[in-house]
Amino acid sequence: MNRKPAVAGRFYPAQPQQLHAEIAGFLQQAEPAEQVPKAIIAPHAGYIYSGPIAASAYVRLKPAAGSIKRVVLIGPSHRVAFRGLAVSRTHAYTTPLGDVPVDRTAVETLLQLPFVEYIEQAHTLEHSLEVQLPFLQEVLRDFSLVPIVAGDASPNQVSQVLDLLWDGPETLLVVSSDLSHYHSYASAQRMDRNTSQLIEQLRYQDIGGEDACGKVAVNGLLKLLGEKGLSIKTIDLRNSGDTAGDKQQVVGYGAYVVD
Repeated sequence: MNRKPAVAGRFYPAQPQQLHAEIAGFLQQAEPAEQVPKAIIAPHAGYIYSGPIAASAYVRLKPAAGSIKRVVLIGPSHRVAFRGLAVSRTHAYTTPLGDVPVDRTAVETLLQLPFVEYIEQAHTLEHSLEVQLPFLQEVLRDFSLVPIVAGDASPNQVSQVLDLLWDGPETLLVVSSDLSHYHSYASAQRMDRNTSQLIEQLRYQDIGGEDACGKVAVNGLLKLLGEKGLSIKTIDLRNSGDTAGDKQQVVGYGAYVVD
């Protein structure tokens, strides 16, 4: 049972060669770094809007292309309201670039937590996870996936899940989130700079849904980083007015890495 693409042809190209070329172009324009992140926060809009910002984080995974074997991917639910965290019975996530197998053992481990359950509807049409996968397929080799859709969950619940699957350098954590939505260009810049400062300061208690649509997952990651004595830094901060949209009502995008 595979989870089929829901937004191919809308958020990103449905044709494999075109998709490959588009992502490769974003990655070529991004600035590489020698340090491979343990975790990243990347945006999840249509690629023409957020692709360049996402590439800023994903390009840093290239040196670990053969060593990262599992990706824990968590993003917000845009279509289905529920409490806790949702996993799926699917055995693979499919994109135009192929299938990504799901780590069923990890999923079964998460189900032992009382706030994690199977909610297929949360995965079927959700784009926040799907748009990250072609980037992962482009920069990594063989890896398995632990896909998690976040509903109404506490930072403590999310941090428990991420800590449970933290493991070593073979495991990458990816949090999917955009920033502010539908403000003027100047207002969005101001808001997103403030949110980025809160993220870097690990002030998860102060980040709300108006700051980051993926705040449930973001705040859980930040809580865990504080507990582990780790830091996170902003490596890209732009909005749709900088990439492919007008400057009247923009959506903010940030890329962040935990080295």
